[in-house]
Amino acid sequence: MSTLILYTTAGCHLCEDAQALLGPVLTYIEQESGQSIALREQEISESAALVDVYGLRIPVIQLEGSTQDLGWPFDQAQAYQFIVDALGN
Repeated sequence: MSTLILYTTAGCHLCEDAQALLGPVLTYIEQESGQSIALREQEISESAALVDVYGLRIPVIQLEGSTQDLGWPFDQAQAYQFIVDALGN
């Protein structure tokens, strides 16, 4: 199982929007490929380093173990393509 990290912070309405659009994308990928992907929210305020990197860019998604990320704004099609590319499918 792969893990998609959603970098977020409390009170971020754009992060809530990103989370809502990612659910159907992850479900579709699982139905299409049989590959399950867990979504893990990462609160950036827990780390000064994360705030430095993602503070002005959240919401940001990144496949765990990858160096590539996708920052907001993104839609379902862009998120799908990013995840599929990151998985190497």
